[in-house]
Amino acid sequence: MTERSFLNTNLDNMNKLTNYIKESIAEMKKVTWPTKKETRNYTLLVIGISIGVALFLGLLDYIFTTGFQLIINK
Repeated sequence: MTERSFLNTNLDNMNKLTNYIKESIAEMKKVTWPTKKETRNYTLLVIGISIGVALFLGLLDYIFTTGFQLIINK
């Protein structure tokens, strides 16, 4: 690769990166961000669902463990 083609390749890559960053910033300006209240509500919802799923899986684990122990110990 010659020095000139190497420089052209690097400049082309820099132009692509610059264009990508500019387009990303333009897209981020179009985003409708949630309010603080919505963010809090969604966070609490995720925490609540996570706790519910953990309790459900813990209950299933307890039931299966107990059931297998009863089968094995007979």
